[in-house]
Amino acid sequence: MSQVALDSSRTVGSAPTIRRKPITPGRRLLHVFLIVVAATWLFPILWALYNSFRDYHYTALHGYASFGGFTVANFTNAWQQGDFTKHFLNSAIITVPAVLLTLLLSSMVAFVVARFSYRFNLALLGMFTAANLLPPQALLIPIFRMFRAVPVPPWINDSGTLLNSLWGLIAINTAFQTGFCAFVLSNYMKTIPMELYEAADVDGASVFRQWWQLTIPLCRPPLAALATLEVTWIYNEFFWATVLLQSGDKYPITSSLNNLKGQFFTDFNLLSAGSIIVALPTLIVFFLLQKQFVSGLTMGSTKG
Repeated sequence: MSQVALDSSRTVGSAPTIRRKPITPGRRLLHVFLIVVAATWLFPILWALYNSFRDYHYTALHGYASFGGFTVANFTNAWQQGDFTKHFLNSAIITVPAVLLTLLLSSMVAFVVARFSYRFNLALLGMFTAANLLPPQALLIPIFRMFRAVPVPPWINDSGTLLNSLWGLIAINTAFQTGFCAFVLSNYMKTIPMELYEAADVDGASVFRQWWQLTIPLCRPPLAALATLEVTWIYNEFFWATVLLQSGDKYPITSSLNNLKGQFFTDFNLLSAGSIIVALPTLIVFFLLQKQFVSGLTMGSTKG
């Protein structure tokens, strides 16, 4: 066998070489900028995590820039002083129904907007999304008066009104988040081929069946992405819980962090440990739905 044949056989059998683009000064500057931004975002979280494992007396004596005084007692003390068991349950009672109701109602609105064309189509979508355009502080007084005036049965709230009720927080979070979810879902549902609905009409499928058995299964990526966002937003919601709740035993977990503050001084190591505990559920939800969340964010980015 000739040398030329050997060289050609090696060329055919070997993997193709990948040519790397030269690193330009602009690309280096971009990498430096991204590293600085990432470090800026991560530093407060890592600093809080570092101090959550340190004793308050050690840091008060040697300063927060020192090294040592490590302990895990801050987490147990934060759990006990903040009564996290009760407040985690309150957050679950508020977050789970609010997220499910938000996704259910927004998917219905989005289906009507995307599936049917009529004169008030955009007006209907704009009415639902208008709640996201106003700051909640502007609606504080009318919503507070409304919740104080609306009568409810005693099994919902002992006071007889929606004020100081977990059901009221579920309702207000659902009302404010439905518009955004309806806007996102309607844009995704418009990409579903109309031939699927025409075939469903030929088969005799009702409108409800087309929404539940045809549209909802096709919207799993955006629903998962919205579920991740809504769990984070409703779980971390602080403003309406502080305004509409008047008894400490009904506060969600984010409001219970105030119990870790003293009257004359604040143990920031204890507060850091409590903040880390409070942030864990949202991190767990994100990692569990990470694949669906990323696919929901990148939906429609490619064709074919």
